[in-house]
Amino acid sequence: MTSAPTNERTTGRENWLARMALRFTAFTEKWLPDALGFVLVGTFAVFALGLVTGEKLLGAPDDPTATSGYGLVDAWGQGFWSLITFTLQMAMIIIGGYAVAVSPPVGRLIARIARIPRTPRVAIAFTAAVAMVTAYLNWAFSLVFTAILAKEIARRLTGVDYRALGAMAFLGLGTVWAQGLSGSAALQVASSASSPPAVQAVIAEGRGEGNGLIPLTDTIFLWQGIAATAIVFVIAVVTAWFLSPSPERAKSAEQLGIELGPSVGEERTPVRRSRPGEWIEHSPVFAILLFALGAWYVARYFARAEGNALNALDLNTINLILILLALILHWRPVRLAQAVKEGSPAASGVLLQFPLYGGIFGMIAFTGLSKTIAGWLVSVSNEFLYPAFIAVYSCALGVFVPSGGSKWVIEAPYVIDAGNQLGVHQGWLVVVYDLGEASANLLQPFWMLPTLTILGLKARDIMGYTFAMFLVCFPLVLVLVTLFAQTLTFP
Repeated sequence: MTSAPTNERTTGRENWLARMALRFTAFTEKWLPDALGFVLVGTFAVFALGLVTGEKLLGAPDDPTATSGYGLVDAWGQGFWSLITFTLQMAMIIIGGYAVAVSPPVGRLIARIARIPRTPRVAIAFTAAVAMVTAYLNWAFSLVFTAILAKEIARRLTGVDYRALGAMAFLGLGTVWAQGLSGSAALQVASSASSPPAVQAVIAEGRGEGNGLIPLTDTIFLWQGIAATAIVFVIAVVTAWFLSPSPERAKSAEQLGIELGPSVGEERTPVRRSRPGEWIEHSPVFAILLFALGAWYVARYFARAEGNALNALDLNTINLILILLALILHWRPVRLAQAVKEGSPAASGVLLQFPLYGGIFGMIAFTGLSKTIAGWLVSVSNEFLYPAFIAVYSCALGVFVPSGGSKWVIEAPYVIDAGNQLGVHQGWLVVVYDLGEASANLLQPFWMLPTLTILGLKARDIMGYTFAMFLVCFPLVLVLVTLFAQTLTFP
């Protein structure tokens, strides 16, 4: 392992933010369960909330395709497999993203980028910035790319806290991703194929005309949305700078019992042929042909997209692009197969926990619980406070239903309907939802799973840092969504 000099004073004294993060981390390391524990506790917390608010225990509608009218038990079972397609998509994103990131060209790029930070404090802030920039472009790639980058930085730089690096590698998913080019809610409301009819109806009702869609220029490309995202980005990077503990208080991967393994920039042991019949998977010929076939299809797919091509960028397309990139970057199919085998363990948490979150989703979406919670917020709100209330609600619900697209389907009809009644800009409500939903990811470990698996960390190792970041960024979000809302006119 090589290391760079830290060039920082090693007084052992921390600023107040670093002290707070260390105290939170000490608490979470001792008392917080792993990611699986969160979903287990969350299941019965939502179950109890449903009982307290008067939801029936048992019952199912006559129509097996109905999405309402269920009792809590039946709603849990109905929802358990409701995210199964999404589960496989997420597993493939993790594996495909890993395969791209460990390919020789990208591996060399990561190794080169990892040399940029020369001190622990710069390393923490730099990782946070890279995580947010890549998440703005595509959240799935960010999860894998920045995790491998953080691992490479830890390998090269002494005195940097591995837990803080891991937390900052995840930061894009807790701040700007939903406001970026792969934000689920904004892409949904901009596309007739993706937005449910019920959502389109309530949008059209508020606008009084049109097709029930909200273009991207009214959501993520609003100058107010871009400004809010930029402000959150700057404050988060500054916060990351101050969160970094002194080298004396920092814990390295070695101290945490984590083996970092070989550098991504190193040449991997070649896989050699043992018999003539293996020439197909060892030859680049079929890799090139398959890449050409896939690229041809992707080009035609985007050419057929209605309106903005970004509206067609769904999870299946992202996965196909990742696989094609991994194939051509590894050059030989056998090397891609090796990378997929190495990356598969990173998806294990997703395969186990997503169905459990699907059960929670069912208890909220297929009963009246979601509307009950929203009703509490709307009843105590007004035009001025409504954006902040929705950000709080979106964040709170996101702790239990950590899926941007699925959760938006739950919230959109009554959130936009109430916004219509209060005269709040429809596109701004999407922005508010995005910023609030992303903030929830700093409080629960669902989306941390790919990053944690690659880094070898546990949720309790990094959540002290993510919670400290939440305490800084979320109040800022509430102020921004409230103030910027006053610059917009309905709808």
